[in-house]
Amino acid sequence: MKLNLDGEGNYKVETPIGFLNHMLETIARHGKFDIEVHAEGDIHVSHHHTVEDVGIVLGMATLQALGNKKGINRYGYAIVPMDEALVLASIDISGRPLFFYEDINLRGKITNFDFELIWEFFKGFALESKSTLHIRVISGKILHHVAEASFKAFALSLRQAVEITGDKIPSTKDSL
Repeated sequence: MKLNLDGEGNYKVETPIGFLNHMLETIARHGKFDIEVHAEGDIHVSHHHTVEDVGIVLGMATLQALGNKKGINRYGYAIVPMDEALVLASIDISGRPLFFYEDINLRGKITNFDFELIWEFFKGFALESKSTLHIRVISGKILHHVAEASFKAFALSLRQAVEITGDKIPSTKDSL
C-alpha cells in the first residue's frame, strides 16, 4: 500500500474483492487521499482476512504518514446521507485505539460481500492508526447504501482530522 494523505483522490486498487475495491476507491476520492493498494488473500475461505488486513494496513500507513502529528486538526466528523441511509463517523487521532460501531441490526450480503466485514475493516484501521473511531448507522435499509455512506463518512472525517491547521501537537500533553 502507498498512501498520500495530502493527495488529490487518485487511486489504483487491486484486490480480489470487487466491493472492497469500490469502498477503497470511495475513501480515496472523498477523502482526497492518493491510495495504491495491491492485496491478495485466502478468499476461497472467506473475504474476512483480506478485508481486515487491508483495514489494518491502511491504519498502519496512516499512522506512519502522520509522523509526530504536529499541526493536524486531530478531530474529524461527518454525517453522510445516501438515499435512505444516514451514517455518522467521528474520529480522534488520539493515540488511544478504540472502535465503536452501531447499526440497526443490518445483516446480509452485498453481492458476495458480507455486510459485517465493514466493521472488521474499520476496527483494523482504528486499532492500527491508534485512533478512536465511531461509526453509527442512523438509518438505512439497502446494505450497499449503508456501507457506501459509512465509507464516505469515514473518508470525510479522516480528511478533516489529518488537515494541517497549526504548528503544534493538538494536545495539552504535547503528545498524541
